[in-house]
Amino acid sequence: MTSETESHLRQSGGMPKDRSEEIADEALSVLASNGIALDPALSVRELSAAEERVGVAFPPDLAALLRTALPVGERFPTWRDLDGPRLRDQLEQPVEGIVFDVLYNGFWHPGWSARPADTTEAEEIARSALALAPALVPIYGHRYLPLDPHAPGNPVLSVMQTDIIFYGANLAEYASNEFQHGWREPGPTTKVPFWDYFPLDY
Repeated sequence: MTSETESHLRQSGGMPKDRSEEIADEALSVLASNGIALDPALSVRELSAAEERVGVAFPPDLAALLRTALPVGERFPTWRDLDGPRLRDQLEQPVEGIVFDVLYNGFWHPGWSARPADTTEAEEIARSALALAPALVPIYGHRYLPLDPHAPGNPVLSVMQTDIIFYGANLAEYASNEFQHGWREPGPTTKVPFWDYFPLDY
């Protein structure tokens, strides 16, 4: 059965939605009901180009969302302008923010080797370790979705240098916390290597 046939059957009620589609639909419903502009969905080619820009395939719930509609606005990533400054800055910010705290605020992850006295060496170790951590894809402003594990339901993180907290147990819960009035404490979250170290509490 082709993906187009499966999509048609789900839309017509012939097949149940999978977890990725449920999360995507719930998140988009929250966005639409709170006045967030939604452009037409990314095409297969556009989605592939966006994933190539990030360097890894998007988790299935984010991919399902972008195949349905594209949230747009001044803080959303510009997935139709892959070379634009906003997307570039959003992609660079998590690593650069942590490196800043390594250099100027004394941060050192306990999972790294012993910190050298030389700041250049410390930066090299930090950047090498961060290159091995699961990549983060921008969702909105400084909110990010880890790309590992490659499964629906990864938590959304708020990332400001090493001030990193959970902002939702998944995309749908995140959308509710970000755009609706009131805060729902994130529920149990999927474990994400490296990034789990930071949100010790909410």
